[in-house]
Order: sequence, then structure tokens, then C-alpha cells
Amino acid sequence: MLFGDPEEPAVVAVEVASDTVVEIFRRLDGKLSRERRPLKLFALLADRALLEGLSVAHEVRQLAGDFPLRYLVSFAGLAALEKAKRHLRKVSGQAPNASAAPYFVLSDPVEQYLMLTGITNFIGMDFSLLRRLQLDIETYVSPGFEFPNPERAGDRIIAIAIRDSTGFERVISGCEADEKLMLEKMVRLIVERDPDVVEGHNLFRFDLEYIEHRARRYGVKLALGRDGRLLQARPSRLQVGERAIAYRRYNIYGRNIVDTWVLSQLYDLSSRELEGFGLKELARHFNLAAADRVYLDAAKVSYYFDREPEILFRYALDDVRETGALAELLSGSYFAQAQIFPYSYQNVIVRGNATKVDALLLRSYLRAGHSIPQPAPSAPVAGGYTEIRRLGVARAVIHCDVTSLYPSLMLHYRHGPANDPLGVFLRLLEDLTELRVKAKNMVRELSGQRRHYVQVLQQTFKILINSFYGYLGFSLGHFNDFAQANQVTARGRELVRRLVAELEAHRAEVIEVDTDGIYFVAPFAPEDQRAEAELLQALSALMPAGVRLEIDGHYTAMFSYKMKNYVLLDEAGEITVRGSSLRSRGLERFQRAVMAQLFRMLLTERRHEIEPLFESFRQKLVRHELEIRELAKTETLGDSPAVYRDKVGGKRRNASAAYELALRSGRSYSAGDQVSYYVAGSAAKPKVSSAARLLADYDPAHPDENVVYYLGKLNELYARFKPYIERPGLFAAEASAEQTEPAQEEFFGEHEP
Repeated sequence: MLFGDPEEPAVVAVEVASDTVVEIFRRLDGKLSRERRPLKLFALLADRALLEGLSVAHEVRQLAGDFPLRYLVSFAGLAALEKAKRHLRKVSGQAPNASAAPYFVLSDPVEQYLMLTGITNFIGMDFSLLRRLQLDIETYVSPGFEFPNPERAGDRIIAIAIRDSTGFERVISGCEADEKLMLEKMVRLIVERDPDVVEGHNLFRFDLEYIEHRARRYGVKLALGRDGRLLQARPSRLQVGERAIAYRRYNIYGRNIVDTWVLSQLYDLSSRELEGFGLKELARHFNLAAADRVYLDAAKVSYYFDREPEILFRYALDDVRETGALAELLSGSYFAQAQIFPYSYQNVIVRGNATKVDALLLRSYLRAGHSIPQPAPSAPVAGGYTEIRRLGVARAVIHCDVTSLYPSLMLHYRHGPANDPLGVFLRLLEDLTELRVKAKNMVRELSGQRRHYVQVLQQTFKILINSFYGYLGFSLGHFNDFAQANQVTARGRELVRRLVAELEAHRAEVIEVDTDGIYFVAPFAPEDQRAEAELLQALSALMPAGVRLEIDGHYTAMFSYKMKNYVLLDEAGEITVRGSSLRSRGLERFQRAVMAQLFRMLLTERRHEIEPLFESFRQKLVRHELEIRELAKTETLGDSPAVYRDKVGGKRRNASAAYELALRSGRSYSAGDQVSYYVAGSAAKPKVSSAARLLADYDPAHPDENVVYYLGKLNELYARFKPYIERPGLFAAEASAEQTEPAQEEFFGEHEP
């Protein structure tokens, strides 16, 4: 039920080769093999009468059970399925997969084929057996502009760096070839290296889009796929937390595309520890950067190409090396998931976790020949018990964690969907839980590459285990159950309250309570391990069987700012900042720099240095000693300047500094261009859209940044933290409350626009 068919090993890609044929690519003993089979596609229907008048060949099978989707209709080709979809939409009056539609069709034909056959990717393979290729381009920017735009005639590709997992490295130089020849060389090289996976950082939102535009300009065919198939693209949308990011989704026949920018977004969605998503920032964060790594100011790439191209080419090679290392670090979990779910490796990365759980349940029911329920209508689900008791700075803080709280409660109290007569949901959850325990135990006994793989596997199991509760409240899940989701959260709130009461009975000082963990100051010295063990034993005695409590972390200090916004100082001196209020990327660089130093001073009992810190930044502002980039902001134009002007004129949006600058510049800015600006003048509260100046126009010999405006921002920052600066130790929060939230939906995933 969990992994793919073991009789179908080493699959690295499955593609629809023609209307009625699927092609399966395998890498066995390092060699690529290919096999073609008949394409199997299907639709699920509530009433076979819907098929009356359908003039394409099909087979109908009635499934067991009484759920609405009880007829499995099979088709032998894409054209037949598409005609059937049009027919079903016409006779039912419902779009495919609408909540009230009496039929269901998966949109991806490869997913359909994998679901019906039980095939998944990479069975029997280690990650090291994949042939991976990294790709990166460097571009020339026309004078007067800051950022590249492929539509601009004067811009061009000046370097294409390629590397693969065999150790091959090459830079296609713009000094030795024109742009058309460079692109042709790139195509030949990728085809010769024949990778299973093409990796890059921001491939979808920059490199491939830029390459596509420039290739179209010169009539270069991007025949990057196996069998000479052309690069394909379509518009899509990526949901990352609360943000929806529109982008072009690319596909290469017989190969997967992995974008490390997307991997880092997903990593940060759970860890919340990344300060930025640039390749260099990520490489430094994960200690992947080589000691001799070449760093260049992105704004000076064109300068180096004109004057010192060899340095630029070394820089480009370092980019693909870091991309390869970052992909290896962050993609292992998805390699493991591709062995489980009926998706391509590329798609398993961008599918939401609840959607993945739904796919497992659908596959199991179809294999058993059982009918499928329709998703239950959405209903409110109460969230977990969250509360903040104390604010300020605490010393010797412990984090107590209930391991996989909701899944543990679901298994103990048998909280599975009511509409799962085969019991697949809880069996899958039990298997994943058992496998995770086995993997954690194996990690202690292994070493090297095998240890790394099993570590990745256990982390994958953990992610999936924690997705099962969210699935109960997933509005699109065929087996969702909002009543069960509410019972799980109710038990969770009750259990966490008992833990808090027990901690306070032992005279612990509770700081913050979250769904599955509590930060507190213990009533004993940090080195008293016996007292800690006794406290843990007392807390564990409150747990139902199978629910485990553990000490998840010890911290030298903690700054509690507000609910889910805090800073931790660990025993190694490393600082972790959590929460959007403390990590906003909307702040100028100088504000983030001040906050980083402020937090360390608060946590290391150096309050006396905070006022001098702010004063030093005040003096730097007054003396124009801060680099102008420390004060600047960069924004991406979502619309063309002309569209923006129409919206402002029609009062459909407010004025924006970035767009106003683009219009005033007289240059041909387009949607997708980025604009960096600072605020000039002397008004304390200027109209930023009027007072902004292009960063590129700043003259350090005649500084005109608005010192009063930026001093005001610095003073506002001080006012935010003044209560914590002036008041040492912890103090009671003015208000704390239990929060209720919707059950998990898909906070990360790809959607068609």
C-alpha cells in the first residue's frame, strides 16, 4: 500500500509518448533502458447513464461498495479521455472535479497511469545512482538598467555553466561564441550528458524562461528531451504559505526538473530559519560554500564580462557546484517520496501533502476494486491550544515536545475517517510510524551514504505522518472527515493543558504553549539531569499509550516577543529567529542588521550596549556612512508600467514607488523587471512614491538619502523593543488566549491557473 511495485525497479521517468503509448525509462546498472507500453487512463463516475451518447471506445467496471464514485471507466488514449471529459461536462453541467460533479478525472495522465499500475519511481535505487545535471546562466544587462530582461534587445546570455554528477564541468563562454551558438552548444551538451534530472536555482522563474525567450529570438530549437523532444512550458501557480507565485512550469521529455529555489521555499515553510533564498545565502547557511568560492556583486556581472571574464566564468562554475550540493541536501526527501507516490519526481516536489495522502488512499481503493467517496463539504475545525504566558528574556529554557501529537492520538484512539471501510488510512499511518521508528534506530547503526539515506527516509516518514491529521480537514480529500479532525484537536488541547498544569505544579515557569510543544524555565539548575529526568517521567505519566514526550531542546536564553515570535540562543551560541514579526523581509537591510545585534545583546545580558548600538546607527545615517544598499528596497513589477498607469488612473490600485520610477526613467521596463530604490529628500513623512530615487542613480559624492525618514524608521524599531530593553527577565503577557484555526489545507503546492 505504501511503496510502488517492487517488480518495476529503477524507473527514472514515465512519459506519454503518443496518444495511446506510455514510455518508461529505467537506469539499471548505470545504463538507461526504455520500454513502451499501452497507455491506461480512467475516469470515475457516479452513474453509468452519464456515458449514454459517448462515441469513443471505453470499458466500464462496477466497483464494490456503495460510495458515489462506483464506476471505473477505462480509456486507451488521451484523445478518447479528452472527448469523454467534454461529454461528461456537457451532460452533467459540472466542470471536472467540481465539488458537485458526478464524476472525477485526475488531470495528469502520467499520475493516472502510475495509479492504475502501481509503478513508482526509483524503486531499488539510491539517490547516488541518478544522473543529475546542474545548469546556470549569467546574463548581460544593458546600460541604465539594474536587472536582466530577455525581451530587451541589448541584454544577452554571456555564460552557460553546466556540471553533472559524474564530475563533468563546462562553461560555454560568451567571449568565444555569439548567443545563438551558445544556445546550440548548450542543447548538444545536455543531450550528450543525458541526465535523468536537470537541477538549477530559480530555473523556472529565471534561467529557463530567459533561455526560452532568447532561443525564440534566434530560432534555436530547445530539443532538450530524450528523442529530441522540445522543451515544453505552460503557466502555473505555486502556493507557498499564504503567497501564490505565478510562474512558467517547464517539462523536458524523459527528464525531471528540480529547482532548488522551490526546495528552499518548502524547507523554510516548516523550519522558518532561512534569512533569504538566494543561492549564495543558502550555501552559506548550510555550510556548502567552498573556501575559495568566487563572489561577485550581481550588479557587476556585465562589468566583469567586459573586463575580467575569467573571474565571471569561475563564478558561474561555483554556482552550479553549489546548486548540486544544495539539491543533494534538500531533494533526498522527495527522492524517497517518489518511491511512494504515483507522481513523477518533478511533480512530487510541488504536490501538497494532503493531496499526496489522498493519492495513496485512491490507489489502494482502486487496487481493491472498491468505490470512492466524494469529499465531504467543508466544515470548521478547531485548532490547537496555543498560549503565551510570559514575555521578555528567559534563561535556561527547555523545549518539551510531544512527538507527532496528532498522529499519535489518532492511532491510540483510532481516529480514522468514517468513510474508510477498508481501514487503509490507519493502516498507512501505522506502517509509516513503524517504519520511522525502524529508520531512526537504523541511523544509529549505519555510516556514510547509507546512513544519510536512511536519515532522509525517516525525516520523510515524519513529514508524511504529520500530514494525516491535516488530511482529515482537507476540503478536497475524498476520505476527509471534519468531525474526526475536531475530535483529534479536542484531545490535543486537553492533553497540552494537563501538561501545562503539571509543569506549573512542579514550579516551572511556562513561557509559550504551542500545539505540540511547550517552552518553559525549569525549577532546577540546567546541569541537574536527575531532576530533569524526574520531571520528564512525571509528564510522561500523563500521556496515553503510544504518545511519547521528549525534551527537544535546551537553550541558554530565549526572547519571547509575542505568540509564535521568539528568538532562541542555543548552547553553542547559535541564534534562531522564529516568526514573521521578527524576520520580515520587507524591512530594509539596516533594520535587519540592527535587530540581529539587538537580539544577541538581549540574550547575552548586554543591555547596556543596546542604546550605543542605536546611537551608532543614528550617527552613521547622519554622516551618510551606511552603504545606500543598506537603505534600499527592491521590488518586482507584476504589471507593465502601462498597465499600472491604467490601474492607478482607474483608481484600482495605489501609487507605487517602483512603478513611478520605471515610468519616470524613460527606459523600457516590462513586467518581471526589478526596481531598486531609496527615499530621498528631507521630509519626516514623505510620500514614498514621489520621493523615491533609483538606486542606480545614487551619487555617493552628493548623498541625498532622506536621513530624517530613515532615522524615523530606526526610532520606530527602538520603540518596538523598548519594553524588553528596559525590563530584564520575564513578565506576564497582558493577554493570552487559546487560538482556533482551520484544519490544514494545502499551504504548499502547484495549481493550474
